Amino acid sequence: MFCPKCKSLMYPKNGKLVCKRCGFVKEIEKIPVIREKSMETEIKILEGNDTLPKIRIECPKCHHNEAYWRLRQTRAADEPETRIYRCIKCGHTWREY
Repeated sequence: MFCPKCKSLMYPKNGKLVCKRCGFVKEIEKIPVIREKSMETEIKILEGNDTLPKIRIECPKCHHNEAYWRLRQTRAADEPETRIYRCIKCGHTWREY
C-alpha cells in the first residue's frame, strides 16, 4: 500500500500501516483469503481494494481499457506463465499464454 499523501511505501506497525516519510497512519483492512479450485475459477475482486495491479488492455467483452492482472504458471516450468486479466468495469475474465 502506498501513502495517499506522499506516495511512499507504507509499512505495517502495531496492526496499522505507517508511512516512514510523512507519518501518515491507516488501519489495516482484513481481507478474507480467496482460494481457487481451478484455473477456470473467476478472480474475486474486493471492492475498495486498490492493491491489485492494473494494466491498460482492452476488454474483449465491453471494450473498457483497464483490467486487473496476475500471472500463473499453468504449464511446465520451462514454458512461460499465463497472464490472467479481469476487466475493472464488467468483471469479464480472460487469459493470454
